[in-house]
Amino acid sequence: MSARRKDSRSKSGVSGPGTGSTLVSPVRMLFLRIVVLLTVVLGVNYVGWRWIDSVNWDAWWIAVPLVAAETYSLIDVCLYGMTMWRARGRPAPPAPDPTATVDIFITTYNESVELVIETALAAKAVRIPHSTWVLDDGDCPEMRTAAGAAGLGYITRSQAWNGMPRHAKAGNLNNALEQTVGEYILILDADQIPRPEILEHTLGYFRDESVALVQTPQVFSNVPTGDPLGSQAPLFYGPIQQGKDGWNAAFFCGSNAVLRREALMQLGIAGYVREIDRSVGRALRTASRAIARARSHPAARDGAGAAALGDVSAAIAHARTALTSGASIGSVTYDLHRAIDEASRSLVTSDVAGLEDDLAEIRALARTTGSDTETIGDLEQIISSLADRELSPLNALESVQAVLHGIAVDRPDEAQPIMPLATISVTEDMATCMRLHSLGWKTVYHHELLADGLAPEDAGTMLTQRLRWAQGTMQVFLRENPLLQKALSIPQRLMYFATMWSYLSGYAAIVYFAAPIVFLVLGILPVDSLSVDFFARFIPFMIANQLLFLVSANGTPTWRGQQYSLALFPIWITACTTAANNVFLRIPLAFAVTPKTRQASTGPQWRLIKVQLVVMVLLVIAILGGTWHLIVDGAEPIGTGVNIAWAIYDLVVLSVLFPAVHYRGFRPQISDTTLNHATQKESA
Repeated sequence: MSARRKDSRSKSGVSGPGTGSTLVSPVRMLFLRIVVLLTVVLGVNYVGWRWIDSVNWDAWWIAVPLVAAETYSLIDVCLYGMTMWRARGRPAPPAPDPTATVDIFITTYNESVELVIETALAAKAVRIPHSTWVLDDGDCPEMRTAAGAAGLGYITRSQAWNGMPRHAKAGNLNNALEQTVGEYILILDADQIPRPEILEHTLGYFRDESVALVQTPQVFSNVPTGDPLGSQAPLFYGPIQQGKDGWNAAFFCGSNAVLRREALMQLGIAGYVREIDRSVGRALRTASRAIARARSHPAARDGAGAAALGDVSAAIAHARTALTSGASIGSVTYDLHRAIDEASRSLVTSDVAGLEDDLAEIRALARTTGSDTETIGDLEQIISSLADRELSPLNALESVQAVLHGIAVDRPDEAQPIMPLATISVTEDMATCMRLHSLGWKTVYHHELLADGLAPEDAGTMLTQRLRWAQGTMQVFLRENPLLQKALSIPQRLMYFATMWSYLSGYAAIVYFAAPIVFLVLGILPVDSLSVDFFARFIPFMIANQLLFLVSANGTPTWRGQQYSLALFPIWITACTTAANNVFLRIPLAFAVTPKTRQASTGPQWRLIKVQLVVMVLLVIAILGGTWHLIVDGAEPIGTGVNIAWAIYDLVVLSVLFPAVHYRGFRPQISDTTLNHATQKESA
């Protein structure tokens, strides 16, 4: 067993092997639900009173943002309470199907050969027959050679991807899915070393043919005591995922997950059909605009031209209605092509008849007048008028035909037409899982440590990773808002929305930091008064809120996560704004793979937290000023004391960033016995 595995067992807080059953006791669930109800009732009572009776409208510019931030937090608590309402543990799954075929994918992009091969060899040693593949998105010759020498499969992008959108990790996985055949796929990041029993303890869930995904925790072995970068997520990989699992909304988290190929391919085909539908819809809208322009032309105001364009316009409207009602794309476009062909033939027939009439008129004129100069002039005038004549809007119909013929079923804008994993964000996992749920598939969260990973070892890498996660989540929110996905159940919509909602906390954090500073420096209180009514509502709500976290966590540490959820507010705001710019303005987002080793630095990376440092300085000034006013000027003690305490709390929250920027990377603890043994071995 590697040192990474030994270290992670003791501090993960996740069940070890052989403890697959994680059932939640009925008594604990009853108590948890009572606390949820109590918290929600007290929260609604407090926030409702704040809006109705306590907003200081004379200072609306800080009072309204504060009560809005409190409302945001109440909604967040309600969503968390709903998540916990059906938190479920699962009994151990049945034995796997002995005939199941499995592919293990290790995804990598420009990571060290040694790191990837270590993970791949551990994957090769996983019990239950399978094929192990290194998915090298960097096409590294050394990686190819090492994989071949170790007897591992090796897949990289083909030439078909050159010049096409690559879609980062999602594209890498989609490329591999087309080149492999296993019924189930275990996806691992390059640093996630699997334990031999990972398939034995997860494949049994797929005995239920409606299960598409089994997600296991991500726990990191290179995190020291205190977790200075907040890398471990014991609340998410535990109570939260178990709560989502109770609503059939457990998330795919990108690694340490087993997926059913059939479900992914169904998802890819559904996505392919959806894209073709969109192409046809765009083509029909373009055709409608072309016909509308043609109908305003003088040559189409009456006669055959007007009739033909009217017929085509009606045919396009019928096609759009038919597509909306579920008619097949093939039959709709075929019928529309026929209608346009008929209109074109009628126009050509009309034009030919008109030409014949004009030629007959010329011949008759020539017979009656002879060949004098005047007649020749008349003939030239007639011929000139024919040449300049607006024959018909036939060119409009040709344009419409060209648009319809341009619908490409092979999706030439992509390297491959079928893309099972979602490519709408820089993180592929959430959107893919949401689409699986929309198709009626089930997911499972298996609460057992079955792989050992590597967390970032410096603040810069950690911030890059968190930014990418948040950007990907907000891209999905803006492109496929779960609240609008009718195929999802209402609880599923809310479970996805809860995660997306949490990344808006950066805006609330600004207000929570600003409010005590405004009062202590400017003397402006955003609350009408700090009366008994305020404390009678606020304090019970806060106590119930903390009790909810305590009971739901069931001993899992949550303080570090609470600190980082506020302290990283610039990251969350940046993620929201850049994701919105990407979705609405098409400004690209850079995709950065999280480095697995500490990045070179000469000292603390203060520039990474410069915004938070400014906030901390302002908080210290506010505390000192408030203390001065309290002691020297005899300021109102309750309001001043409350805001000083609030500012101190904000400083404590932000203080988590000091050990983060000073963190020099993981240093394993070596016991004296181990050290003496190593020394003796070296001497020998």
